[in-house]
Amino acid sequence: MKLQRKNRLRALSLGAIAVSGALALTACGSDDTSGGSGGSGKETAANANIKCDDAKGQLAASGSSAQKNAIDAWRKVYSTACKDVQLNYNPTGSGAGITAFMQGQTAFAGSDSALKPEEIAASKKVCKNSQAIDLPMVGGPIAVGYNVPGVDNLVLDAETLAKIFDDKIKTWDDKAIQKLNPDAKLPGTKIQAFHRSDESGTTDNFTKYLKGAAPDAWSYEPGKSWEAKGGQSANGSSGVAGQVKQTVGAISYFELSYASDGINTVDLKTDAKEPVKATVDNASEAISEAKVVGKGNDLALELNYKPEAEGAYPITLVTYEVLCEKGNKPETLAATKSFLTYIASEDGQNVLKENDYAPIPAEIITKVRKTVAGLS
Repeated sequence: MKLQRKNRLRALSLGAIAVSGALALTACGSDDTSGGSGGSGKETAANANIKCDDAKGQLAASGSSAQKNAIDAWRKVYSTACKDVQLNYNPTGSGAGITAFMQGQTAFAGSDSALKPEEIAASKKVCKNSQAIDLPMVGGPIAVGYNVPGVDNLVLDAETLAKIFDDKIKTWDDKAIQKLNPDAKLPGTKIQAFHRSDESGTTDNFTKYLKGAAPDAWSYEPGKSWEAKGGQSANGSSGVAGQVKQTVGAISYFELSYASDGINTVDLKTDAKEPVKATVDNASEAISEAKVVGKGNDLALELNYKPEAEGAYPITLVTYEVLCEKGNKPETLAATKSFLTYIASEDGQNVLKENDYAPIPAEIITKVRKTVAGLS
């Protein structure tokens, strides 16, 4: 089903906020009621709407580094309301997060890719008399960041990107890049392509885009693990973004929030008349064309990597919170439901707007809220 959210999503007004803080989402006597860096009256007001119920104790989660900045922003609000919860989120990457959840080490996992059928089947071992489900909670663009001094605007298409990341285009003055950027003064600097070293849903979505939009140039099957030859690797979104920032000639892929600290991003040439910038609004144009393909309360989405709409940015991802539909651990169930209820709420989704992420469209997030309320 198409998500008819384009008009409303166009209205999102985003301010890039560099979110900092510990990965441990602690709620132990925090005096910070600002709700985020610089302080936000809206986030403070949201505290009154958070229901802690009987939530208390330690709550462990791990996975997607893509949502790390969103989780950091959420915890600044949640921790002021629910002081008896100590929630620790470790951004180990989607693959590691799923593994930890399947081994019963965490209450939920963050993943930028929906569970595969075999993973759902395996989850029945950790979910008593039930199985794991995917709850979409965060949306946004995967930016392609680069470091080429003197080149502040750069246009690339799927085929050229595929060849760059497959080590077939080796310098920034290559004819293919020049053709797309006739007015740019491109240097002969060697291209330093960085990919994720860990299993990553961001890698999965990025390679799905390359395979879907440039199948003749990208011969590898999409997946969480990097399959192409050549290039260099770094751990996590922060790792590859850091390499781009410090390495002349570098290029990599990561969530837009990681590009807010002075990293230039590529404009993508699509079938639209004008190249498309990596913005949340433009990613929302593409996400609004997603379809629900999960069964029952599993809300896995199928994204469209070749959108036809003007201004639709095609490299997007949706981060899911993965947990048991039933059979969750009694000692963490109350805290899990409390935290997920907040982040799926209108107030929680509004926090995303301020941190370079896209809220989940209303038709889907309404179903997420209902599912969270029924967790047991």
